Amino acid sequence: MAKTASAAKPKVRLSSVANAMRLLKSFSDDNYEIGISELAKQLRLAKSTAHRLASTLVEAGMLEQNAETGKYKLGLVVFELGSLVRRKMDFSNEAKPVLMHLREKTGETVHLAILESASIIYTNTLESKQSIRMTSDVGLRRSAFASAEGMVLLAFQSKQEIELLLKSRDPSVPKEVAANTAALAKEFATIRNRGYSIDDEESEPGLCSIAAPIRDYTGNVVAAVSIAGPAQRLNKKTLQAFAQDVVEAAEAISSRLGFRHIRPIRLEQKAAAVAEFF
Repeated sequence: MAKTASAAKPKVRLSSVANAMRLLKSFSDDNYEIGISELAKQLRLAKSTAHRLASTLVEAGMLEQNAETGKYKLGLVVFELGSLVRRKMDFSNEAKPVLMHLREKTGETVHLAILESASIIYTNTLESKQSIRMTSDVGLRRSAFASAEGMVLLAFQSKQEIELLLKSRDPSVPKEVAANTAALAKEFATIRNRGYSIDDEESEPGLCSIAAPIRDYTGNVVAAVSIAGPAQRLNKKTLQAFAQDVVEAAEAISSRLGFRHIRPIRLEQKAAAVAEFF
């Protein structure tokens, strides 16, 4: 009999852990605060059992209880654990399926870039399968002020960060750009308003590109995705046609990094206000 009782204890513990996991998974964007009666109903548990589980999770910091309504929501410990997972994810691997889809859809070379000071660095590049195409290598550096990826990344930096870059002696900051901050601020406002940046042969004759910002779970812009190709294919009409594809790719990667939109963003939706930079 003693052996039977001893063998039963691990099962009870495992059952409690499994129910605790099921309870945590009950929460979602649409159901972020739940009462104990609803939790018991969803989990098909006695109300007393659901209450005991919830109380234990509150003590552990994995749930919080609303003092006014008595309902429960996910706690900071869950957020911290989720953040740790996101930080450890391989950014390039998370983006790769989306980049491949974007290349197939547009037929052009696709880039993923990050900002480092006044430069961008390509972390991923998938070349177009067409005979005439833009070629570039992973690790290649370019001036952020002379690329669609760089401009979209700079547009979402703080006023202080931009001012420091312009005052620096970084060779990647063109003198004419540093001398005309009003024009730069206007361009950044345009980029933020429409949600993407276009390089229409401005940095290099015969080459056009379009880039959109990627956000992480905190909402910060951490990278940019772009397509690039010869001007004879990526004319103004084609760039506009591909704009939504690039923005949707950026949103898809952002989602994989934990960013959640309140509602789907379309290019025709304009920002209500634009922050002043200078």
